[in-house]
Formats: sequence, C-alpha cells, structure tokens
Amino acid sequence: MAKHKILVIDDDEALSFVVKTYLENDGYVVHPAHNGADALTIQKNEQCDAILLDLGLPDTDGFSMIPRLKGITASPIIVVSGKEDTTDKVVGLELGADDYITKPFEMRELSARVKAALRRGSRDEPKIVKEEASGDQKVYFEDWVLDRSQYQVFDKNGTALDLTSGEFRLLEALIMAPNRVLNREQLFDLTREASFDGYDRAVDIQIGRIRKKFDDNPSNPRLIKTIRGIGYMFCGQIKKSA
Repeated sequence: MAKHKILVIDDDEALSFVVKTYLENDGYVVHPAHNGADALTIQKNEQCDAILLDLGLPDTDGFSMIPRLKGITASPIIVVSGKEDTTDKVVGLELGADDYITKPFEMRELSARVKAALRRGSRDEPKIVKEEASGDQKVYFEDWVLDRSQYQVFDKNGTALDLTSGEFRLLEALIMAPNRVLNREQLFDLTREASFDGYDRAVDIQIGRIRKKFDDNPSNPRLIKTIRGIGYMFCGQIKKSA
C-alpha cells in the first residue's frame, strides 16, 4: 500500500524538521516547503494527500494560500498557526481549510488530526485538479473566461482583457473563493507590484481598476461586492467548464 504524502508549509525550518521526522516515523512521506511559491509547485508535482499550512509565510499571506491551494487540489488543508484569535480560525475555515490547530501543539494531536483529515478525505476520493487539457484551468463566470494557465481573462469573443498580473491574481483569489469574504490583509499580498504606502489603499485601488475594466458598478455589483469594514467578495455566477 502506497504511503500517504504530506505537504508541510512552514517557514520555521527547525519546526518543519521536527514535524517531518515525527510524521515520517508514523509512516508518511513528508514534503517540506518554506514559502508559498515552493508549496504550490510541490503540490502540483507531488499531489500530496494532506497539507499542513502555517499562516506566517515570508512571501505571501497564509490565508491567501487556502483558495490558491484549493484551486489545484481537493486534498484536506490543516492550518497550523500561532494565531489563537477566534476570528482567524473562522476566516481560515470559511476560506476552505478543513481543520485549524494552534501552536504550540503536541505531535500526537497533530498526527491524530492528519489521520482524521485523511479518513474524511478518502470518502470523497480527493483528486488533484487536472491541468488545462481537461478545461479545469479555465473558470467560466458571467460572460468571461479566466484562464489560469495564461494569466488572462477573455470575453465571449475571445478578446483578452487588459489586466496587470496583480489585478489577475486579485481577481483569481476572489473567484476561487466565491461568496466568501476575503479581507484586505489577505488580498494585499496579491498587489505587490503596486507601489502604494498602505495596504488598504493598494487593494482598494486594484479593486477599483478591476471594476472599471469589467464595468462593474460598486453600488449594484455583478462581480465584486464590498463588505464594509472587512474586504471584498466575489458574487458573480460561476459556470461549469465547457
């Protein structure tokens, strides 16, 4: 029987080593990643069966990783974080995490949660999202197509919309978490090419540009709804792949 593969995403290399050693002694194959970019690459290549995700990553906000991971895999995600605030737990679970454990933790508890997540996941036979050949890299919404392999959005005539890379990543994050609120801090990491002083303004300006390109009226939005005091939510209609 093949061993389950676990992706451990944590910038604390010492803790990653301890977790890796313990889980390997439990019979798992462990793939460590110390930043978000490496984690996404590993998951695409290795198709790990469960993911342990720390929220404090050096190159991205951990919350923003949840919808990005959900976009390429159905494997369960367990958030492992030093953030104990109930709001953080709720946000993580609302974004699609399957479990949330706070640091410090006992290895036995972590192992038990991994086993439970794998048991739950096996009932649904989670599979990696297939690449573009299957059409799943294309997300159809309203009269548009978001092509994740080309970093482009096309209208019904096949004409590409002029989005910057930051605008595309921001829109992608919202679309991959439909009808879920993403706060400004979560979205800020996706606007890094913009040279603004405060992250609130950076995100708001990017959202404003996206709305203008889609002719989306913020007073009566078809695509992006403002959740006052918190952030934004994609409220458009997601359609099945053609």
